[in-house]
Amino acid sequence: MALPLSSEDQARADLYALAARLLLAPPGEALLGQLAAADPILSEGGDPALEEAWEKLVLASSVMDAGAVQDEFDALFISDGTPKINPYGSLYLSGFMNDAPLAELRGDLARFGIQRMRGVGEFEDHLGALCETMRVLIAGGAGIPRRSHHEQQAFFEARIAPWYERCLSDIAGAEGANYYRLVAAFVGALLAIEADAFVVEEGFDD
Repeated sequence: MALPLSSEDQARADLYALAARLLLAPPGEALLGQLAAADPILSEGGDPALEEAWEKLVLASSVMDAGAVQDEFDALFISDGTPKINPYGSLYLSGFMNDAPLAELRGDLARFGIQRMRGVGEFEDHLGALCETMRVLIAGGAGIPRRSHHEQQAFFEARIAPWYERCLSDIAGAEGANYYRLVAAFVGALLAIEADAFVVEEGFDD
């Protein structure tokens, strides 16, 4: 029987879940309200960059209208033609959608027992989908066991680390990105902490 999830890993999984939710769809009134009511300090003695990004996101969530955030999300990520932002790893890594990096990612997901849900419009290499995958690797899912930190690190470094900074920079710098530049800062701070933590853990392993 697997040991209970540590408080640290539960916090990581929860942050990845929120990052995934915000990247995959605009927050409705309920989620904005929950964020607005959240403690403005994420954790005592935590990372200053993440705490600052969190505080700004909490503040923005208290003043932003859900309809305005929906319009902003649609303007950035949804279009009849080419959206301003296509947050897909394959595009950033190879220059093309649905290219070799997506096929390689699907091989990883198959080994983990993770499948794309029916009816989901986004490909598996969407940054939000990859955040959700990290949540599953950390906390497990329905019929899917948790994975070791080593496996989490290997996945993160292969599928997220090479391109997430460029993607989040594009989101933050896009015209009309008011709420989503703060989302990008929050996700970027989270992923930067993860990247640093994996390096430290690898050093201890050596």
